[in-house]
Amino acid sequence: MASSMGGMFPSQQPPGSHPPTGPGGPGQAGLLTGPPGNRGANNTLVDELEASFEACFASLVSQDYVNGTDQEEIRTGVDQCIQKFLDVARQTECFFLQKRLQLSVQKPEQVEKEDASELKNELQRKEMLIQKHLTKIHHWQQVLEDINVQHKKPTELPQGPLAFLEQASANIPAPMKPN
Repeated sequence: MASSMGGMFPSQQPPGSHPPTGPGGPGQAGLLTGPPGNRGANNTLVDELEASFEACFASLVSQDYVNGTDQEEIRTGVDQCIQKFLDVARQTECFFLQKRLQLSVQKPEQVEKEDASELKNELQRKEMLIQKHLTKIHHWQQVLEDINVQHKKPTELPQGPLAFLEQASANIPAPMKPN
C-alpha cells in the first residue's frame, strides 16, 4: 500500500525540511508558472488541486467570459473547471484517508489519542453550551419572578364580606351626567 501512495507526492521532503519556494515566495510558485497545462510532467496532487482551483477563478473572471454572449458556453466552461477541481479534491481526500488508514495500522495509539482529544474538546464545548443555557434560564426565571411579584402587590384584596363587591365596583366607570 505504501508503494502505491509514494507517487502521489513525488517531491516529498523529510520531516522538518521545507519545500523549495518559487520566485513569489511560499505558496506563490503555482501562480507564476503560467497556465495549468504548462506545469510539467512532475505534477503532484497538490499542484493539480491548486491549478484546478486557479482555473475555476480564471474561468469566472476571464475576459472571454465577461465579453461572451453565449451563456451556455460560459456555463459549460465553468462547470468543467469546477468538476475538475472536485475530482482532484476527491483524489486528495482519498490520499489523506489512505494515509490515515496507514497511520491507524502502524500507530493505533496515536489514533486513540486523537479520538480522546476530540472527545474532550466536544465535552468542553457542550459544557460551555450548557452553562450558557443555564445562565439564560436563570435570567428568565428572575424576570418571571419579578413579574409575579409586581402582579401580587396591586391585587392585595381587602378582607371582609363585601371586599369582592368593593373591588368590583371600583373598576366600574362613573355614570356620565346628562347635559
